[in-house]
Amino acid sequence: MKYDLAKIMSRAWRIYRKDANLGFSEALHRAWLSVKAEVVNQKRIEQSKQQAGITEDTNTWAGWKKLGYEVVHGSKALFGCDLIWGSRGDGAVYKARFFGRSQVELIPENT
Repeated sequence: MKYDLAKIMSRAWRIYRKDANLGFSEALHRAWLSVKAEVVNQKRIEQSKQQAGITEDTNTWAGWKKLGYEVVHGSKALFGCDLIWGSRGDGAVYKARFFGRSQVELIPENT
């Protein structure tokens, strides 16, 4: 498998600048963990989505927000799964909840 080394290095610098108590080698280690965790996380998401029988586009609340959408108030997550948080460096696991495209609406532009 090939990795985008420039992306890993820039992520390492971002982690290093964010935490003053961290050495650069630790920041680089965490950046590598994050990249490797992305592959595992994607597989877990696809597996959970299949088990739940979901075929529409899904994303987390924060993911939809980055794309310019907001989750409709009162919507329940379609499915959830445990994902690895590699940037902490300890392989911590967190529970992510996913909402479907039918549960979001475009954020109106402020005029």
